[in-house]
Amino acid sequence: MQPTGFLIIGVSGKSTLGKALAQKLGWDFFDADDFHSPENVAKMAAGIPLTDSDRMPWLVTLNYQLLSCLHADRHPILACSALKKKYRAQLLEGTHAIGILYLKGSYDLIWSRISARQGHYMKAEMLQSQFEALEEPDDAYVLDVSMPLKDMLDTICAEYFMLKRSAK
Repeated sequence: MQPTGFLIIGVSGKSTLGKALAQKLGWDFFDADDFHSPENVAKMAAGIPLTDSDRMPWLVTLNYQLLSCLHADRHPILACSALKKKYRAQLLEGTHAIGILYLKGSYDLIWSRISARQGHYMKAEMLQSQFEALEEPDDAYVLDVSMPLKDMLDTICAEYFMLKRSAK
């Protein structure tokens, strides 16, 4: 069965993949980072990891965003770390056939990428806490974050939409 949308999870690379996939499929892209409260952004910018109580209103808002998109007969793609199983359950509550794409990668590779990015409130120093909180999903399609973006897109389209991989 083809998915009605995607939840892209993991520590790094989600937004880049999400934007490219949404463009390729003509679907709606949402970056969970854009929905954080100013208080949550300030905590993360100060290097303070969020608590479950900090995240709960944010997760409710993201779930509403997914449901609103689906009810409008649109297809959402949400990039969200969703490191814990209970976060993913909250995000997907009431949705149907949303595929989960898990971007898996080594600490060293992700550290190098996060360290190089500019202007994002989530600093590389918080990476260790993300890896500690990560509960790897058993219900997701796993993509190696070291793959080139084009290869990831081709893999997703071949897996979910029976589309042939494009020539290199």
